Amino acid sequence: RMERLSEVVIANALTSLRNWDRAGCHIPRVSVNFSTSELRNPKLVDKIAWELDRYDLGPDRLGVEILETVIADAPDGVIADNIRGLAALGCHIDLDDFGVGLSSFSYLKDFRVDELKIDGSFVKEILHDPIDREMVRSINEIGHLTGKQSIAEFAENEEIITMLRGMGIDYAQGYGVSAPKRVTR
Repeated sequence: RMERLSEVVIANALTSLRNWDRAGCHIPRVSVNFSTSELRNPKLVDKIAWELDRYDLGPDRLGVEILETVIADAPDGVIADNIRGLAALGCHIDLDDFGVGLSSFSYLKDFRVDELKIDGSFVKEILHDPIDREMVRSINEIGHLTGKQSIAEFAENEEIITMLRGMGIDYAQGYGVSAPKRVTR
């Protein structure tokens, strides 16, 4: 079941964070993708608060990644309440795949989003496609103007990272930064 998988993912993320703390390796935050079904749980905020307390971690140590399309499809109701509740709790809210939904900009105002994850479909061709370059630059500027940091997905090589750095992108994610590493046995 999806709910059980979500519980395992959260538990593993928080266990890893706690273990890294104990080992003296400071990792500021772990981020976990939340599905639509998870966000429909009316007890989600209480559940996350309980889990953070159980692992003796502050809410600022948990990043909640939510697809932009999830917010676009559910601007009110339980999902919206949960997103606002997690933000009020102190969790870091990331709007994932930013730029591919239909109502992107209104949600920057309506939800407390901390970071915009610029969709990799814009990033992967920025070396060769001036339109993609301008899309990435524009999303980054809008994010900065509204007090949000930016993460560019699909930073696959040093050339892309150099271009992203020149655009003022805050963070990059992809093989150009680091290949995925196994953190558990």
